[in-house]
Amino acid sequence: MASGKSTVAQALAERLPRAAHVRGDAFRRMIVSGGVPYEGVPGGEGEAQLRLRYRLSASTADAYADAGFTAVVQDVILGEELKAYVEDHVRTSPAYVVVLAPHPEAVAAREAARGKTGYGAWTVEDLDAILRERTPRLGLWLDSGELTVEETVDAILAGLDEARVK
Repeated sequence: MASGKSTVAQALAERLPRAAHVRGDAFRRMIVSGGVPYEGVPGGEGEAQLRLRYRLSASTADAYADAGFTAVVQDVILGEELKAYVEDHVRTSPAYVVVLAPHPEAVAAREAARGKTGYGAWTVEDLDAILRERTPRLGLWLDSGELTVEETVDAILAGLDEARVK
């Protein structure tokens, strides 16, 4: 969170000739009652709802791709869930993964400067450790901490060969 993923995903989609921006968090917000946030407890309802969100975003992206759009999916997918997302949920090929991985200091500064908070029970350092220590190195990883949005999109477009996972 606060890595710039919403802004970068939107800017990337706007650069492409026919694209859709699939916001993973929109599926969480669709739950009107009974929503349970994922707080790191394996096997609980929060984890089940997180995995539901991942399945829904992947199937939505596939539907857009089937209709001739490039789907730019934006979400937080950490740990082995990233590999499962690509292998078990995404049908479309080719498929690309881009991980925005600014250093924790840059993320903390962004988080402090914005009007919303998204970390809940997590700290910037908690999520950064999961990202760097437990998330498989799939696709293109970018330290976007010192890059503008435009520079980040340029780096993504230039790194598509490295980003391709299917």
